[in-house]
Amino acid sequence: MGVYTMASNNFATGLKRSALTVALGMCFVGGVQAQSNSAGAVTGRAASGDTITITNPATGFSRTITVDGSGSYRFSALPTGQYQLSRNGGATRPVTVNVGSAANIDFVSSGGDATTLDTVTVVGSGAINPIDVSSVESTTILTAEQIAKIPVARDTTAVALLAPGTVRGDAAFGNLASFGGASVAENQYFFNGFNITNSFNNLNFAQVPFEAIAEQQTKTGGYGAEFGRSTGGVVNQISRRGTNEFMAGGNIFYTPGSMRETFPNQVLNDGTVVANNSNDKFADELTAAVWAGGALVKDRLFAYGLVQYTRIDNNLALPGTTAGKSSSDINVQPKWLLKMDWNISDNHIIEFTGISDKREIETDYFTTTVTGGIPNSGVYTGTEFSEFGGNTYIGKYTGYLSDNFTLSVLAGTTESARGNYSVSSSGLVNEYNGTVGVPAAGCPVIVDARPSVVNNTIVGRSGCSIADILGRPDAKDTRDQFRIDAEWQLGDHLLRAGIDIDNFESVAGESYSGGAVWRYGRYAATGNTSENEVVRKRVFQSGSTVAVDQTAYYIEDSWSVTDNFIAYMGLRWDNFKNMNGEGETFAEIKNQFAPRLGFSWDVFGDSTFKVYGNAGRYALPLTATVAVRGASKSLFSEQYYTYTGVDPVTGAPTGLTLIDNPANGRPIRYLNNEFGVGKNPETIADVDLKPMYQDEYILGMQKQITDSFSLGARLIHRDLKAAIDDQCDYRPLLAWAFANGFTDNGSHGFQEVADKTLPTDVAVYNPGFAFCHLYNPGEDATFRMDVNGDGVLETVEIDADVLGPKAKRKYTAFEVFFESSFERGFLQGSYTFAKNIGNTEGGVKSDIGQDDTGTTQDFDYPELAEGSYGYLPNDRRHSLKLFGSYDLTDTVSIGGNFSAQSGRPINCFGYHPISPNYGNSYFYCDGEQVDRGTAGRTPWTQKLDMNVSWQPAFASDKLTFKVDVFNVFNSRKPVTVNEFGEDAGGNLQPNVYKSVNGWQTPRAVRFMVQYDF
Repeated sequence: MGVYTMASNNFATGLKRSALTVALGMCFVGGVQAQSNSAGAVTGRAASGDTITITNPATGFSRTITVDGSGSYRFSALPTGQYQLSRNGGATRPVTVNVGSAANIDFVSSGGDATTLDTVTVVGSGAINPIDVSSVESTTILTAEQIAKIPVARDTTAVALLAPGTVRGDAAFGNLASFGGASVAENQYFFNGFNITNSFNNLNFAQVPFEAIAEQQTKTGGYGAEFGRSTGGVVNQISRRGTNEFMAGGNIFYTPGSMRETFPNQVLNDGTVVANNSNDKFADELTAAVWAGGALVKDRLFAYGLVQYTRIDNNLALPGTTAGKSSSDINVQPKWLLKMDWNISDNHIIEFTGISDKREIETDYFTTTVTGGIPNSGVYTGTEFSEFGGNTYIGKYTGYLSDNFTLSVLAGTTESARGNYSVSSSGLVNEYNGTVGVPAAGCPVIVDARPSVVNNTIVGRSGCSIADILGRPDAKDTRDQFRIDAEWQLGDHLLRAGIDIDNFESVAGESYSGGAVWRYGRYAATGNTSENEVVRKRVFQSGSTVAVDQTAYYIEDSWSVTDNFIAYMGLRWDNFKNMNGEGETFAEIKNQFAPRLGFSWDVFGDSTFKVYGNAGRYALPLTATVAVRGASKSLFSEQYYTYTGVDPVTGAPTGLTLIDNPANGRPIRYLNNEFGVGKNPETIADVDLKPMYQDEYILGMQKQITDSFSLGARLIHRDLKAAIDDQCDYRPLLAWAFANGFTDNGSHGFQEVADKTLPTDVAVYNPGFAFCHLYNPGEDATFRMDVNGDGVLETVEIDADVLGPKAKRKYTAFEVFFESSFERGFLQGSYTFAKNIGNTEGGVKSDIGQDDTGTTQDFDYPELAEGSYGYLPNDRRHSLKLFGSYDLTDTVSIGGNFSAQSGRPINCFGYHPISPNYGNSYFYCDGEQVDRGTAGRTPWTQKLDMNVSWQPAFASDKLTFKVDVFNVFNSRKPVTVNEFGEDAGGNLQPNVYKSVNGWQTPRAVRFMVQYDF
């Protein structure tokens, strides 16, 4: 594959995008601001009245337009692929169109003189991509061909992590990518223009069959008004498609468990083995795919289909120095994709995409015995069945209604399951139907905390439960999306506008296994009752169908102020509405305006040196998960009993006699005001709630040093302006009540509604007195709530300084990136110096692995925020990335992927000296405040992946063998440590604190064979 050299130097430098797109298809500078999220464009300048024709030989698609009086032309909304471009019927040249980017080709020199394509000749691949001077985004595009050349895991996140400014997030959330200091729950994911993000908690997305992906675009900042609902980054993928040439093929990827290295043993600081990981037996992973594509009707109707099957057999000991559980699971992933394209005419195109990413997991559990520190599987205890994923269908129409006006309409729907249930070895089915008030069936959770058990004097009681928490077998998420995008080239102005309607619904709910947690123990409030006769029962249930409706409008203008200077102006207008299980709106944000501004300056007018910048505001809506427990019906109750016996199968007590709860002297106590009834939607959120949003500023440059090497740099600053979280501090609410004429009868408000002696008595425990409210930390809040339990809501106004500090998060980075190409390969890389500081990570909380997106414990009480300002979990001061490939011969090539990264900040968590409500979750140790991130850092990590591929000559380049070795040197540096300086009892634990509990993924080897017809 070649690039081109021209007799005219003026014309050569006027080719603003070709070489690397043709030779590599990859860049770090990204697409023009005003581009579609599922198509690309070709733009340039020519003499007024010229006719420019673009043709895709593979599909027969062709368009001809006439250059307007401004001397500019533009082919918009082009399906990605290889095209031929010509002027006035003259010579043609190839042009590659990538997703979300524009190929800029001028037919006039910088002085206005006409040029010709007649002298274009093919040369080697030793030139790089000329700088795209029309781009103000920060983006990285990788094609399927480039991904195949480098050793990288076959998943969306692994490819996204090649981009500058991305780091791998905490393992508690699936090792997703963090963009620009944001939490991993602040990204958006698109496929063929459709949003495939799962907005239940923003922590997963549709798993498209990897072999079906033609391109992946990773946007790390500066993206235009078309994109929103993200304060992190955007991943945008395009599928393969059929052409006039029939193609088919298949491949097999195999990763043997026997060639996976194990993690180091987990040990305490004194050398005590906590987990003997060397006994783990890792998965054998096999993925097979077959595909075919071609024309059903030449030049008009095309189809591409793929079927992929993955099976993972895993055997983990889950070992420890005391007996526990071991597991063996089978993960089956049958996936498929169908892509159809109908070129009704050269002016009208209809596309259809169908995807299935269903995944089923069966996990068998066993008891574990430990002999000499080595765990071994024992007796079978049961099987858990989990189901994930589903089907996605996308339809799109593109109409080229005139030379200057293009319209596209997209509609799609997706449904994704995430249900589970289990069956114990005794045959009991552990299942929750999602109805609050109806106990879950099966084995309850048993906890034996009697002192004689804790002191190992006797063996504790156990039951038949497999997992503590059950989801719903029918749990699922559904998205319906409809959008219209229009583009109008008006002289030097490229105008784009659109509307995006996105409706998301979740069926969700959880319960304790078997309906309850039974905790055996001693409770002083029960008088003379002996320790063996008291048991506490806790019931937790949630279950509802909740929804998030989102509507956005945008308008933008890319204005060619001069031939060398482009100004971008955009405005996005978002509306968010969250609904509870009764279909009632509990949070609504209207008219959230997000301006976007940018510029690109072609300094010398020859596309060899670009200076660019942008400034923008980006907002993030509430996820659906907030409503399931926070705004819908839920039950959390506590009761105490004496008992006379224990069920030998379930471990549950028998012969029960209800006694008063020691906390309130009543038969039942409701925790967190979760009474099992619906919540008044007016009491959930601040009436003036604003969305989470941040401002971003980028200033960058890129310089072509030689024909085969370019260098770029940029400064990025992100500043979180507002966050949404919940606060659960009742003290400001009681203070307001007592200051406004309500009565304290000596109970400080903590009594049941029935205990009221005066009409004005404050009653904290009533359904209208919500314990936790959504608000903007650092802002004054206005809550609606029933202070005295009389059924009438009061308006409660609380000053910001009473509720706690303002949410803060700042990210500042300097990135240097380069791209180079040579005769037999390419090399790309980046270095990022970054600081990520604040008092909140964002949507989730890596400190403790909390995935309650939007309702972390960060601002529940002001004491939790003491000492919380500092370097955040995604702060990686230094990141270096290098990747590329080289053809050793015509049939043998090698690839490499190297990364080095500084460590993560370490904290010290313990008890607050005067506020123990949240146990050892405060920034205190040994009674002293330990500010966030000041207890050291984990060590640097380095990793080198390599591969070698062989295409034997006898197979005419149709057969490929490849071996990937990940983590060649088996580097297993710590990536997480235990950050709890005090245990659950408030005691210092020097033997546990800072002991390692997470490492780099050890070495693994993957084999591949592929045949293309």
